[in-house]
Amino acid sequence: MATRAVRPVGPFGWRNILVVGAATTLLTFTLMALSFGITPQPGRPTAISPALLIHIGTVLPALPLGAYVLLRPKGGPLHRMLGRIWAGLMVTTAISSFWLHDGGGLSFIHIFSVATLISIPLAIFWIRRGDVERHRRTMTNVYIGLVVAGFFSFAPGRLLETWLFG
Repeated sequence: MATRAVRPVGPFGWRNILVVGAATTLLTFTLMALSFGITPQPGRPTAISPALLIHIGTVLPALPLGAYVLLRPKGGPLHRMLGRIWAGLMVTTAISSFWLHDGGGLSFIHIFSVATLISIPLAIFWIRRGDVERHRRTMTNVYIGLVVAGFFSFAPGRLLETWLFG
């Protein structure tokens, strides 16, 4: 029986995809290690929680991957594969966010999580029905929501702002 050669995936190739994944994992664990040195503050964790580790570990690759999927040609096998990975990262990011809150409970930023959990299945539904425009618009809006939520996470008093700027 002959063995099949594994073809490279687009311009990246499997090796480069693995390198990006490894680099993202390394960055996540670096952030985790740095979190142990944070000066304790009332109501703030001094170590990274598993939910935060999952959240950071999925959001960091989702940002560049989402941009790549949105900017590249659509409809081919690479787009479908990377789009599925991105959608999985986004759903995981959204779900993990519900365990992240500042003391008293959920904040307005969790609206983006709810919107993501509604929009991703809708986008899949629309593309399966052949409505490419609705699919494109929905996925673009989810990506924009990711970027906007990222900016809000650096608002004064939020955990990332405290970590980076004291």
